[in-house]
Amino acid sequence: MSTKLGKRYAAAGKIAEQKKMYSVQDAVDTVKKLATAKFDESIDIAMRLGVDPRKADQVIRGTVALPHGTGKTKRVLVICKAAKADEATAAGADYVGYEDYLKKIQEGWTDVDVIIATPDVMGDLGKLGRVLGPRGLMPNPKSGTVTLDIANAVQEVKAGRVEFRVDKAGIVHCAIGKASFDKSKLADNLRAFLQTVVRLKPSSAKGTYVQSVFLSSTMGPSVHISTDELSAMH
Repeated sequence: MSTKLGKRYAAAGKIAEQKKMYSVQDAVDTVKKLATAKFDESIDIAMRLGVDPRKADQVIRGTVALPHGTGKTKRVLVICKAAKADEATAAGADYVGYEDYLKKIQEGWTDVDVIIATPDVMGDLGKLGRVLGPRGLMPNPKSGTVTLDIANAVQEVKAGRVEFRVDKAGIVHCAIGKASFDKSKLADNLRAFLQTVVRLKPSSAKGTYVQSVFLSSTMGPSVHISTDELSAMH
């Protein structure tokens, strides 16, 4: 059985040299050239880490405020009691409520990108883990989505804060912008993400921490970023 590549993808493959190691700036320049679809493609990063996600102290997760945002407006739901509702609304939350939204989620509604909650509602919200967990929507203190500072949390998410978590294969995935972004802005976002992940290296991780880094557009082939620049990102 043979696989035939489309003309657009095959042409992109000629631009991206498979064995070449790119600097951050060259990788961004190349991936922008590869983004030739008729829509504004996302620019995505994939980092393979030398960690064992089965060990609790090696589960790499966190948030990073991308300097220039992601290019996507995130829909934010705040689960809180009445005392915090006005604060959430004023900060720009798309949906604000408590028992009414708990009921909607229990019935299967998850039409949001991020859920932020106050600590006092987590007892009830935690019971909906079967619905929210698989979708990556369960609030967590480590990601800044369980907090009393609702206004700041909402504003950070709206401004471009992204959450990431290593998967079972030891890979961290994240969208760091759009193909329409200026090269300098994409490079800034990429460096901010890389620096954050590098700083999260657990002391128990043995061997090479960042094993490989690839950058790609939604429909284009990936390019391999050299890890040489990462040595100074501490």
